[in-house]
Amino acid sequence: MEPLQPARTAHGELARLRAAHMAGNLLRTFLSSIWIITLVSCARTRIYPPNEVTLLDTRTVPGELKWAANPAEGGWEEVSIMDEKNIPIRTYQVCNVLEPSQNNWLWTDWIPRSGAQRVYVEVKFTLRDCNSLPGVTGTCKETFNLYYHESNEDREIYIKESSFIKVDTVAADESFTQVDVGDRIMKLNTEVRDVKVTRNGFYLAFQDVGACIALVSVRVFYKTCPLSVRNLATFPDTVTGADTSSLVEVTGSCVNQSEQREEPKMYCGADGEWLVPIGGCLCKPGYEEQGSACKGRYLQLGSVILSGLVDRVTLWATEINTWNAHSDINNNL
Repeated sequence: MEPLQPARTAHGELARLRAAHMAGNLLRTFLSSIWIITLVSCARTRIYPPNEVTLLDTRTVPGELKWAANPAEGGWEEVSIMDEKNIPIRTYQVCNVLEPSQNNWLWTDWIPRSGAQRVYVEVKFTLRDCNSLPGVTGTCKETFNLYYHESNEDREIYIKESSFIKVDTVAADESFTQVDVGDRIMKLNTEVRDVKVTRNGFYLAFQDVGACIALVSVRVFYKTCPLSVRNLATFPDTVTGADTSSLVEVTGSCVNQSEQREEPKMYCGADGEWLVPIGGCLCKPGYEEQGSACKGRYLQLGSVILSGLVDRVTLWATEINTWNAHSDINNNL
């Protein structure tokens, strides 16, 4: 009987490992269905500020994203869900919380910077509360890491993980539990990070270290100070500076029928707002300021006179018609 003991022990260990593997698969499948159900009912259309220029928005990308992942299987998974208008959007999710030492990478396609000097990355995501998952003590995490890699080439097939520069460790303000799922409560987190860019474009990367997370959407944008007219001077649409404290000096151009009084200047702030207007323009003789333009006084006077003449002629025509009508009545009598 003794020689059979090791075989029985090995068989029991194999059964335990199989059960754990099945439990992990069931957990991932269960959480995937949770995200799909919840996101369908809670996604919302976003309206962006006019001073933000979008470089990437996963909610508007047609078809699959097909971002690169390492490992190719068993890590980040692309999933299609339906938004509130029954339009499919693509998301990525991962939930390897039972195994320790997770290192799952996901990186975007090449994103051209289009003249931007500083770009902003907005990530909307959901994250499962580790305390609400049984048996994951020490292996479950509640953060992920954001990286970027600049490149002048848009054809880098494989990028070494060591080539990416870390932007930040991102944590959730709110994490959801099984109770939230039962109540159909969506706890969507929004985090924004910014980085300085100098090359033609860049890649973003997301590193999972053992969280149960879904990237609902990723948006990349930069800020501008929109076209503006101040003190009768036009200031063109201007990209903000490279640093968060940058002020870009811009010289304005006088509007039509105006001339420079003092060189018009303004500063484009890092948040996309125009600051510190200096100088300006004056309307030329014969013109006066109306709104943000110069309009001719004589032209306006002529319009007033013409309008008065039209009114007078109309009145005369009415009086003549009335006199003719009375004359016809008297003749008939």
